[in-house]
Amino acid sequence: MTASCRSLIDDKWALRIVSALGAGPHRFTELKRAIDGVSQRMLTVTLRSLERDGILTRTVYNVMPPNVSYALTPLGTALLEAATPLLAWTTEALPQIEAARLAYDRRAEEALPAR
Repeated sequence: MTASCRSLIDDKWALRIVSALGAGPHRFTELKRAIDGVSQRMLTVTLRSLERDGILTRTVYNVMPPNVSYALTPLGTALLEAATPLLAWTTEALPQIEAARLAYDRRAEEALPAR
């Protein structure tokens, strides 16, 4: 698997951005509001990476102030279609994942030697 393909899968924000853009084009601030927890820097970096990979387009409108919009390309739409079952599973499994993490952390803490 190439580094670019790997970044789409293991990047924390890439699929969330693609999912948000599935509803249609968004401006940067709309994406930032739609994606809980993403920093401005990480959103910028991930958008550039997705644009470079051909997943989305960045359109600059020559108005004052400048307006920039992001939209999925056909490749991005295909990615969203392929990732939708994974995104749905993640949403459904999140409570179980969080419970497993808490249990693991508790066991790991109990296994530490007393100070």
